[in-house]
Amino acid sequence: MVQSIVERVSSVIDLEGEIEAEFRRSPPVHERRPVTFAPPRVHEPTVSMADTASMPDYVEHREGATEIGKLTAEAIVREYEAAAKDIEAMGAELIERVKQCEAMTRDALAVTQEMRETAARYREEAKRIFVQIEDCSLMTAEVRRTCTELKDRIATPVV
Repeated sequence: MVQSIVERVSSVIDLEGEIEAEFRRSPPVHERRPVTFAPPRVHEPTVSMADTASMPDYVEHREGATEIGKLTAEAIVREYEAAAKDIEAMGAELIERVKQCEAMTRDALAVTQEMRETAARYREEAKRIFVQIEDCSLMTAEVRRTCTELKDRIATPVV
């Protein structure tokens, strides 16, 4: 297992050299321009004391593990730990969104209650206007009836 990881790391480093060599061998696409910068290089990973101290508590090196195995295992566990922390951060963000949703729900319920109260006021106003119109209608009918009676009295001869 350790050898396959070492071979992969070595092959990645060799791959860069092969790409660079192929690039130099290929015919120029455009006019050759002088290179004015140093090509990027792959550096050997270094482990400082701060990195060693930041290794998660849930893992520890086994006795007899090779240095390359330890370094590789530490690098991998740090990547997983970073991903786990990102996942936890997403959980915290989700909780924040849930709190916002709860606040929106409370606000929506308050607005809904206000809407019910407004609807009830509209119904009361409709009832008041309904009664007022019917009162006016009854009064108008009574005025017509009175006028008709009065007109009939005036129009009939007195005997």
